[in-house]
Amino acid sequence: MKYTHPEDDYFDKLTEPELWKRYCGFLDLTVQEFMEIQENLLLDQIDRVWPSVLGKRIMGNEKPMSMTDFRSRVPFTSYEDYEPHLSNKDEDALACKPGFWCHSSGRMGQFKWFPHSPEFIERANKACVSIVALASTKERGKMNFAPGFHMLLVLPKAPYMSGATIDSMAKYISFRAIPPRDNESTLPFQQQVAAGFQIALKEGVDIITAIASVLVKMGEQFEEQARRTKFTVSMLHPAVLSRLIRAKLRARREHRPMLPRDLWPSKALVTSGMDTSIYKQAITRYWGAEPCEFYGCAEGLIIAMHGWNKNGLYFLPDIAFYEFIPEKEVQKWQADPSYQPSTVLYDEVEEGQLYEVVITQLYGMPLLRYRMKDIVKFTGMADKETGVRLPHIRFQRRVGETIDLAALARLDERTLWQALANTGLRYADWAATKEYDGDSTYLRLHIELKDGASSERVAELMDQNLKLIDVDYRDLESYLGLNPVKVTLLPPGTFDRYTDRQRAAGADLAHLKPPHVNASQDTVRALEELSQDITNAS
Repeated sequence: MKYTHPEDDYFDKLTEPELWKRYCGFLDLTVQEFMEIQENLLLDQIDRVWPSVLGKRIMGNEKPMSMTDFRSRVPFTSYEDYEPHLSNKDEDALACKPGFWCHSSGRMGQFKWFPHSPEFIERANKACVSIVALASTKERGKMNFAPGFHMLLVLPKAPYMSGATIDSMAKYISFRAIPPRDNESTLPFQQQVAAGFQIALKEGVDIITAIASVLVKMGEQFEEQARRTKFTVSMLHPAVLSRLIRAKLRARREHRPMLPRDLWPSKALVTSGMDTSIYKQAITRYWGAEPCEFYGCAEGLIIAMHGWNKNGLYFLPDIAFYEFIPEKEVQKWQADPSYQPSTVLYDEVEEGQLYEVVITQLYGMPLLRYRMKDIVKFTGMADKETGVRLPHIRFQRRVGETIDLAALARLDERTLWQALANTGLRYADWAATKEYDGDSTYLRLHIELKDGASSERVAELMDQNLKLIDVDYRDLESYLGLNPVKVTLLPPGTFDRYTDRQRAAGADLAHLKPPHVNASQDTVRALEELSQDITNAS
C-alpha cells in the first residue's frame, strides 16, 4: 500500500538508526546541548514576536537582547494578559498567522483559546510520531511501527487540544483512525467510542490512545460484560467472529475472563493523566502493553513524554522555552500575590524538588513567560538504565489543588488517588473536599463503591494508606491526635446521574464529571441530592 503523507517517505528512505535519530534523538542530548537549543530558539522567538501588538504589550518598547535580559525584564503572564485578543481569535495582534486554534478543557467553566503557528505544528506533529515510536518499543533504536498503523482513539475531538493534535498528525503521517475523525459527527462521545470498538473488532488495532483512568474503567466494564456476552448479528462478520474465537480460547487457556488485550493485542498504549503511574499495572493487565505517558496541554500540545523504558517524562527542547518556579517560591506568591517569584532553568533544577512550569511559546506565537499553574516533580537527573542524560519528571498537581490540613499536610489529587488505589476497594468515582468542624479541618471523601464496606472502614483504610504515602499527613495524629478522614458513601448510580444531569444542562465534555479535589459546594450539594433521590427511590 502506498502512503502519501509528508512523513511517510522517510520510512522508505531512512535506515532504522536514522529514523530513531529523527524522532527520538532528543534523548541523546546532554543538558548543555538541550540548553543551547533552548537559548537559540528563545532569541529567535523574541525577534519574531517583539514587533507584534501582543509582543510589545508584554515585552515593552525595548526588545530584550539576551536570555538573561528576557528573564529579568519580561513579567510573568497569565491568560488575562492576552485578552481579549485570544478569546476573539484576533490574528492581527499576533506575529504570524496561526495554522490552527485549539482550546483548553475549560477547568474554570470557560475555554481558553490558543493559536499555533504552522512551523510549530510541524514540530508538534513530529513529537506525536516520537510518542508512537517510544510507546512501541522497549529498547533504544528499535522502530516497531510504520505508516498505515491502526490507532484506536478514545479522545475528544477538535478544538480540544487532543483532537486538534490528532487531526493535525493525520495530515502528517498515514494511519487509520478508529473511529474515523469526522468532525461533523453528532454522536455523543460514548457512542463514538462504541462505534470505534465495532470497527476495531473487524480491523484490529496497533496503537491505543486514551486517558489512563478511562482505559481502566473500560477494562473493568469489559471484564464484567465478557462474563455474560451473547452473540449478536454484528458478531457474525467473519473477521469479528475469528477475533472473538481466538480471544475466548486465549482467555480459557489462562483460566480467566476475556480481557481487551485478547481482542486487541496492541503494540502500544499512549496515555495522559496523573493517574497513569498509579494504574500502570491495571492498564497493562487489561490492554496488554505498558502505557507510555505524555504531558500535553493546549498551550504547548506535546511538552514531555516517556522514554522507551516508560520511566519518567522528558521535556522536548524545541517545543517551548522552559522556566521553573521552585515550590517555596510558589508558596510565597500564594501568601502574597504581589510577590514576584524567581525561576530556575532546566540546567538548574534539583532532583526530588517540585516546580511550577513556566513556558514561552516558540515559532512566533504570543505566550511569553506564561505560568502554566502545573506542578511537576523532577524524579531524576538522568537514567542509568537507558543512558539518557537528561532530567525527567512526573506531573504532580495544579497550583492550588491541594487540601491543607492543620497547616501540616497538603494532600493533592495524585496522593489521594494513590492512597485510594492502595486500599484495594473497587469504586465508580470519588470527590474530596476540605471540611471544617469547629477549629479542626477534615478531609471529606464522597465515594461511590462497587464493593460493600462501611464509611468507617473506608475512612480507616484511607487513613492507613495516607500515612504510608505522605510523611506530613502521618504527623497529624502524633501532633494533634487527629484522624482527619471522613467518608460519605454514595449509592450506585450517583456519578452516572450527575453526568446525565450535566449533559442535560448542556455542559461541555470537560464538565460532565465533578473534580476530584476541592469541588465547589454546589457540586457537593448536587451529589448529595442525587444520592438522596436514589435512596428514596429504592
